[in-house]
Amino acid sequence: QVQLVESGGGLVQPGGSLRLSCGASGIIFSIYTMRWYRQAPGKQRVLVASITSGGITNYADFVKGRFTISRDNAKSTLYLQMNNLKPEDTAVYYCNVLRGFDQWGQGTQVTVSS
Repeated sequence: QVQLVESGGGLVQPGGSLRLSCGASGIIFSIYTMRWYRQAPGKQRVLVASITSGGITNYADFVKGRFTISRDNAKSTLYLQMNNLKPEDTAVYYCNVLRGFDQWGQGTQVTVSS
């Protein structure tokens, strides 16, 4: 069974930073593309960033230059470093892997507010 567990969310002021983590189990983590999505209240879940098994990264335009996705294959952990956070970044952030079908973690809440 695939299990994805996000952590690291919280309340931060605009301009601040957070680092999200996603621990994975039940898969050979190193061979899969991993993704971060987010979902704000009343809105669709959208792709934030992805990283391939080879370390190739892609970002949504609204986070380019501010967020960095990375992975530690030895720890089977995915990260999202979030800098210069804006109120519109407020959302539940989800870890995702396509392993036959999309699989998701439980999400971690990020709130950006003064």
